[in-house]
Amino acid sequence: MPALSELTQQADWKKEKHAPVIECPDQVPAGEFVAVQVSVGQEIAHPNTLEHHIAWIDLYFQPEGGKFPIQVGHFAFTAHGESGTFAAPAATASLKVDKPGVLYALALCNVHGLWESSKEIGLA
Repeated sequence: MPALSELTQQADWKKEKHAPVIECPDQVPAGEFVAVQVSVGQEIAHPNTLEHHIAWIDLYFQPEGGKFPIQVGHFAFTAHGESGTFAAPAATASLKVDKPGVLYALALCNVHGLWESSKEIGLA
């Protein structure tokens, strides 16, 4: 049986509409909240229909020297055109850290599976 890590896909979000995008400063002030935006389809729009959509995005932070990643947020997108209502696969979390580390985003496309991206952040 394959490990979950073997089932995630990675790609440059500028060329692949399924790869999640993590937007925040490269250096953040220790102990201060910063906005971290996660989205899918920023450069190339992803479909948002009942048949083909992004179901959710998870955001994690792995502090330098930490044993486990910390789930920052889970963002579910459940409106895909019902009665003309749509939810864009984008969310913002407010995050405060006291160590540098790596942000990870996982996004699930109901047709094309699980996608992963990461971004290192340092302390200013």
